[in-house]
Amino acid sequence: MVKLEFPDGSTKEFDDNVTGLDVANSISEGLGRAAVAIEVNEVLQDLSTPITDGAKISIITFRDEKGKDIFWHSSAHVLAMAVKRIYPTAKLAIGPSIEQGFYYDFMTEKPFTPEDLDKIEEEFKKIVKEKIPFERKEVSVEDSKELFKDNKFKLELIEDYKENLSVYYNNDFYDLCRGPHILNTGKLKAVKLTKISSAYWKGDAERESLQRIYGITFPDKKDLKAYLTLQEEAEKRNHVKIGKQLDLFSIHPEGPGFPFFHEKGMVIWNNLVDFWRKEHRKAGYSEVKTPIMLNKELWIKSGHWENYRDDMYVLQIDKQDFAIKPMNCPGGMLLYKEKSHSYRDLPLRAGEIGLVHRHEMSGVLNGLLRVRCFHQDDAHIFMTEEQIESEIVGVLDLADKFYKVFGLDYHLELSTRPEKSIGTDEQWETATDGLISALNSTKKEYIINEGDGAFYGPKIDIHIKDALGRSWQCGTIQLDMALPERFDLTYEGKDSKKHRPVMIHRVIYGSMERFFAVLIEHYAGKFPLWLSPNQVIVLPVADRFKEYADKVADQLEDEGIRCDVDERTESIPKKVRDAQLQQYNYILVVGEKEVNENTATVRLRDAEKEEGVLSVADLKVRLLKEIKEKL
Repeated sequence: MVKLEFPDGSTKEFDDNVTGLDVANSISEGLGRAAVAIEVNEVLQDLSTPITDGAKISIITFRDEKGKDIFWHSSAHVLAMAVKRIYPTAKLAIGPSIEQGFYYDFMTEKPFTPEDLDKIEEEFKKIVKEKIPFERKEVSVEDSKELFKDNKFKLELIEDYKENLSVYYNNDFYDLCRGPHILNTGKLKAVKLTKISSAYWKGDAERESLQRIYGITFPDKKDLKAYLTLQEEAEKRNHVKIGKQLDLFSIHPEGPGFPFFHEKGMVIWNNLVDFWRKEHRKAGYSEVKTPIMLNKELWIKSGHWENYRDDMYVLQIDKQDFAIKPMNCPGGMLLYKEKSHSYRDLPLRAGEIGLVHRHEMSGVLNGLLRVRCFHQDDAHIFMTEEQIESEIVGVLDLADKFYKVFGLDYHLELSTRPEKSIGTDEQWETATDGLISALNSTKKEYIINEGDGAFYGPKIDIHIKDALGRSWQCGTIQLDMALPERFDLTYEGKDSKKHRPVMIHRVIYGSMERFFAVLIEHYAGKFPLWLSPNQVIVLPVADRFKEYADKVADQLEDEGIRCDVDERTESIPKKVRDAQLQQYNYILVVGEKEVNENTATVRLRDAEKEEGVLSVADLKVRLLKEIKEKL
């Protein structure tokens, strides 16, 4: 008999050679159908693998993140199988799961077309109906090289890993893979192959060019339908498309990954920066600015030259190597060392909206979401160990205040010490306990990511959720035990001795460009009045009322309200429609009656009908109140 322990601590005995599928079916037939894999002593395994006595087990389904990863990785194998059936000469590269679905890279004689994608999807569906089992076999390096002797990509992977190699078979199809996988292809009830793109082997532009096919699958057709509906809505909110429609920003072939912000985009940008500055001043931060380029010696000292060199832009000045900064923190260290500090100076909070550059591969660039230059709203907080909890709470409270203004929900994740790290056990315990205490004091739920911290300290990541429920990692709070040591940062304690400060790196917007993109999609271009570049437009019903329209606009402009006048000789319905498309928050129509009564007929951008008539004085009060309260 085999005795197994469940996640709730209960135990149950099973016959020898019991498998994960047996365990799932013993609980319920529904769980047996839903099971994707089993976790045995924290190791994921195929449902068909026999379980040893005394193991702690957990059934994994598609509802679990681990389950989605396995489900979509298995789908990538089926995609490869479908391609090989139609294009036998295609060479398989890699096929991982991703955040939403999966992809597989192929080397082919010619690029895939949309028509090819349709054929491959039909073949995928045939394979699903065949319910072909996934069978795992462990292989030696020699056997695996023989098996994949005609595939240079697999041979390279074999050389990379060498140990614990395994191959998964689906009848006569096989692929190098560690697994685990679903029981059979029949579990993939709903599939959609979404797009084709080019890619480089291992993301290296100097290596082979490949064809990449993306797709997504679900265990139920209704889940696919819901996903496709969400994607349609997401496409309507695409920030690149809206950015062009509203004349906010552009990206040009002369500068891939280097965005240009237009006049209207800068209105939003400056409002975000002004809000940031105001709230940070209130929270006790000073603002600093550090250069975008510093010499190699600094980057060696900070550790970036060793660990981040490939992502940095480097050039020579006076026969010395310099680098454009990929991060703001080393410059912040130099500022701290400009003068001596006492414990009375701490905590010291210094913020910077700093421009950084990182060498991203061309294939991953995506509007404002993934760029090569961006502004980080960095702040570095220097403090004593006793101040860790209160300072973390302060950052969390500030982040909460920011996200509420934008109507963004969020969740928190705590990442703890990784296998490779610096610092003593005592330092890590102090830092981690400080983060946990701060998180607990907020009374907000959080997820723990064991071993996912930075090598220099634990961190809290803030994942915001937009109007469509999509998650974006923007804010982060990191405790750093490396840079204070590397730069020999000190302060004089109460005992008149030198002590090492504890340091926090934190961002709230994260990348300003990325946050800008998230806001465009969150609001679908319909910015609240305080952020909107197009706040008010006045529409005279005839030419003779243009003078009054200009007068109304001037009165609003005098109060700092952005106001335009549409003087075109178009009909009012046409002007109203155009103003709505340009997302003007308030549309004012003026004619004979409004001139005589010093009023304006008000329409909101989403309204089908006019809201009513307001005096210009009352209108100013209403608009200023809405702007002040950031409604």
